[in-house]
Amino acid sequence: PTSTTTSPSTPLITTGKNTMVGFDKQLIQLLDKLTGQQSNRQVIPIVGMGGIGKTTLAQNAYEHSLILHHFDIRTWVTVSQKYNVKQLLLQLLSRQSCETDEHLLGQELHKMLWGRRYLIVIDDIWSIEASDEVSRFFPDNNNGSRIVVTTRISNVATHFDSLLFELSFLDENQSWDLFCRKTFGEAGCPSELEDIGKEIVKKCKGLPLAISVIGGLLGSSNKTQKYWKNISKNLISILNSGKDENCLSILSLSYNYLPAHLKPCFLYMGIFPEDDVIRVSRLIELWVAEGFIKSNESQSLEEIAQGYVNDLIDRNLILKHKPGSDGRIKFCKIHDLLRDLSLKVAQKDKFICVMEDIQRGTERGRRIVCNEKIVQPEYHESCVIDTLQLASVTRSLISNINSRLSNNRLLRVMSFNDEPDENYLRWHIIDKVNMRYLAYNKRISSTPVKLPSSMGVLWNLQTIYIERHMEAPSEIWKMRQLRHVTIWGLHLHDPPSKSRGQQDVFVLQNLQTLKNVVNFVWSEEACKRVVNVRTLSIRYDDDLKLARKDYSLYTIGKYLHKLESLKYSSLRPGNVLQKLTFPSSLKNLTVIGSLPNLEVLKLSRLSAKEPAVWNPVEGEFLRLKLLLILDINLAKWNANNSHFPVLEQLFLVALEKLEEIPLDIGEIPTLGLIQVNYCSEPVAISAMKIAEEQENNGNEELQVRQILSQFHDEQILSQFHDEQQQKQRRRNNSAGEADLVCDAAESCCGSNFDEIDRRGLALAESAASDDANIAVDGCIAAAASSRMCRSCGKEESCVLLLELN
Repeated sequence: PTSTTTSPSTPLITTGKNTMVGFDKQLIQLLDKLTGQQSNRQVIPIVGMGGIGKTTLAQNAYEHSLILHHFDIRTWVTVSQKYNVKQLLLQLLSRQSCETDEHLLGQELHKMLWGRRYLIVIDDIWSIEASDEVSRFFPDNNNGSRIVVTTRISNVATHFDSLLFELSFLDENQSWDLFCRKTFGEAGCPSELEDIGKEIVKKCKGLPLAISVIGGLLGSSNKTQKYWKNISKNLISILNSGKDENCLSILSLSYNYLPAHLKPCFLYMGIFPEDDVIRVSRLIELWVAEGFIKSNESQSLEEIAQGYVNDLIDRNLILKHKPGSDGRIKFCKIHDLLRDLSLKVAQKDKFICVMEDIQRGTERGRRIVCNEKIVQPEYHESCVIDTLQLASVTRSLISNINSRLSNNRLLRVMSFNDEPDENYLRWHIIDKVNMRYLAYNKRISSTPVKLPSSMGVLWNLQTIYIERHMEAPSEIWKMRQLRHVTIWGLHLHDPPSKSRGQQDVFVLQNLQTLKNVVNFVWSEEACKRVVNVRTLSIRYDDDLKLARKDYSLYTIGKYLHKLESLKYSSLRPGNVLQKLTFPSSLKNLTVIGSLPNLEVLKLSRLSAKEPAVWNPVEGEFLRLKLLLILDINLAKWNANNSHFPVLEQLFLVALEKLEEIPLDIGEIPTLGLIQVNYCSEPVAISAMKIAEEQENNGNEELQVRQILSQFHDEQILSQFHDEQQQKQRRRNNSAGEADLVCDAAESCCGSNFDEIDRRGLALAESAASDDANIAVDGCIAAAASSRMCRSCGKEESCVLLLELN
């Protein structure tokens, strides 16, 4: 007998009964998994955000003719977060109601399934417990029975020790195909509607639910350009308007089922502009300042907040954008529909007010976001001021308007898309004693601004972010709640000495981030006041002072035992590096050394008169996951797979003297990527050898990528194929030193060398940034090739001798 229950989830990617767009490959894999030779009972999870097509994929498999003939029993049950085990069992047994208790129903289900090959789909599950509650009644008959679970929560999916299907957004072609089928059926799209139709599809951002809903709407409406343009203009609000309950209700479930502590964090995502790439560290700082994070004894507020970010990603409510080189999530995004949902709920509850235009006295909200639209000339500044002053309940202001418009003394968060005005800082900021977060996100002038000494009265300030050179008064050492200080160029005064017999009040116990400190003497007294700093960025650009011994950085390693990330830059090393030591807690830096917890090593533009040889010592880099070597005079690298046992990514950029990549590097079991950009011919050839050798050994995980000049590319490929035909592994030394010249090299001779060097350096730093997917273009080639234009007689001036990031 076959027992089937109907799922209330509506197929989202169907055009007829079971036609699916975009997931054909996943369907084939799922069918193969369902009908495979493994005899033991298996659980197969399908995971993705609401509306991505999980139910549709499961239903297409469930109703496939192959499945109909393969299984003796098929049954489908849909779970909610507030589930009832008895009701689930009744669904599985295809009953409406029953007086029998839960245990007896479970026994009946077990008996029905015993000895038969069954397929059970548990749709839209929200917790591991819900699955366990019912699956305990599913017998393992060792006959190939299968359980398919669909969920929005990644943590639930990974609970099952099985291959999971993680659905992603449709690409441009798949989206257009789905839209046309939903809108026109078998007929094609008229040519006059194609451009506006593709514009509509693009705004859906690959979400099948959105494409299906809008396609269904347009399919039953006027097919005119004017009507479609109006739909395109108001697409997101139409999808979430509630007129089509399918779209709004499906997305709302994800919010409704959030734990209480995550709801304000999700609603807060509405403050960011549409399509904004959000830096996670900034998001966390804002959450902390807003008071969303509740402390505990074992974790810092930032660590707890990072867990909240992970939870929202796990629930597919926010999206990972760029992972950092250390594996942490550095950037995230939110789908437009989910952002609109967050704004809809937030504005209804007066949690956030987004000011699209100005209407006197009508705006109310605890947090006001001033849209770019109201900065336009037609909105008179006085009208904006009046509106903001009337919003007495406002505690946060995130604005593209000039910061002079914020006179509310009760503000806790102030973030402006302009640069600080010294007079405004002096006379208006100081009265905001509740301030926790202050940010100026634009740099126009390079002229330093002096922070007033009265800043010291902002006892509650936690985060300062200013994109301008600032001179900080000594009173900054009294601001004991400071957690994160990021200023484009921060000139610090020495901390005041404590009076004899008095307690030292100038200790910033909460400070974790201190970035872009310029020409500061890291004395013992200074280090003792920031002992909990985890991220430190320092720069020295004063040639005269660099000769002083008291600029040595040995105190950093002696006192900053919690330091995890250190960035150091200098025009010249002077005596600064002579006694440099590092705490063992460092996880991210770019100097070779024996650090037991080091995960990221970036060697960037280290100068040497003679080509260097690197002989790593076994045991030094036991935890290293990412290695980047950029523009270094390195000739030999004597390493094998035991020196970097857990390396995952290797980036080699602008290494003209390196003879080869050690072939044993390819044997590292965790290595997934080798990327070579603008290196010597032998390096490129050795990379190809590693790729071929690993492919022959059955290693399909390792990717080898190369970026070369066109001239150089052809030469290397030709040489490599010749060597393979001869079945010899040798380097082509007869060609002499590699002359790595690209299109950008020509711009070196006769042009401003320093400017080229800065351009190259900027791209080099970008390549060494947190984005693990390093993309290098012609500009970075200019940095490498500027050293090769010997005809102009210019020598390289090393702008950055050592970068620690």
